[in-house]
Amino acid sequence: MMVRPRWVAALLLALGIAAAFALLGHWQLDRAIESGVVVERSTEQVKPLAEIAQPDAGIAQVATGQMVTVDGSWVPGDEQLVTKRFNGGVLGYWVVSHFQTDADTAGIAVARGWAPDKETAEAVIAALQTQPENASITLTGRFLTGEAPELPDPEGDSMELTKVAPSALINLWADFIDQSVYSAYIVDAAAPAGLDVIDSPVPEVDQSLNWLNVFYAIEWVVFAGFAVFLWYRLVRDAVEREQEEAALAEAASASSPSAGA
Repeated sequence: MMVRPRWVAALLLALGIAAAFALLGHWQLDRAIESGVVVERSTEQVKPLAEIAQPDAGIAQVATGQMVTVDGSWVPGDEQLVTKRFNGGVLGYWVVSHFQTDADTAGIAVARGWAPDKETAEAVIAALQTQPENASITLTGRFLTGEAPELPDPEGDSMELTKVAPSALINLWADFIDQSVYSAYIVDAAAPAGLDVIDSPVPEVDQSLNWLNVFYAIEWVVFAGFAVFLWYRLVRDAVEREQEEAALAEAASASSPSAGA
């Protein structure tokens, strides 16, 4: 029965489908393993900012946390106070400045340093606003993706900033008229007088396994087994049906009048 041409062809088809499902399962498993492989990034090797990001463009995930260096100058008067920032587990304030790069005259926000109280931070801001313009320096710090802006507390100060959001900061920078800007910010590796250096730890590496891909891989294996099982059930049902038909035919033949003559 099973060696009949149509069932052999059906078996080959089932095996082909099972093989395709098995390959898909293997691919999903490879994806799950790849996502769990730790990719070492040289985030502590200082790189030029232009090598990892461009203004007015998206930020690649691999660039986040990279130590960078860039030449440019501060824009006095564009300092902002960012609240609710922890440093060494202590709640305080960041002073964030507007930095303009020499290479492409693009703006980028820079977290200059941390203060434990508002008065200290505001005193530093006042001092920074008196610095000369266009004084070229080389800035070194950690490059981080810009944070999403947050709506102010309706019962608090409507001008309070709690996030380093470039999209919000450019609305506060004086004389900013559609210049190029980075959708990220830099945490300065140094700090001006009166501020503490901001804690900027090495980015953690995600080592988690993608269990969704593992689940999909198992599903494809089940489908592969089901394809062969379906062929087996079809053949068995056909055999049983033929056996029943043969038995009925034999019984009908035995009970016919001609059979007893």
